Amino acid sequence: MGLGGCILLIAVGAILTFATDWQLEGANLDVVGLILMAVGFIGVATFSSIARRRRVIVPPSTPVIDEKPGRDSYE
Repeated sequence: MGLGGCILLIAVGAILTFATDWQLEGANLDVVGLILMAVGFIGVATFSSIARRRRVIVPPSTPVIDEKPGRDSYE
């Protein structure tokens, strides 16, 4: 699950918790929404820590000088 999936979980959880007033027998949608938001936030934190570890700083490369042997540059 990537960052987009985590954000989707947070959005769906917020919609279930704050924007609906549906009643289901045997399920509390407010609690389900809070659980989805918590899982989404945990996923975002995990994804960002993994992404931070993957960053690799590439040292600058040394310039390549293309000189053909036997040729003077003043010709």
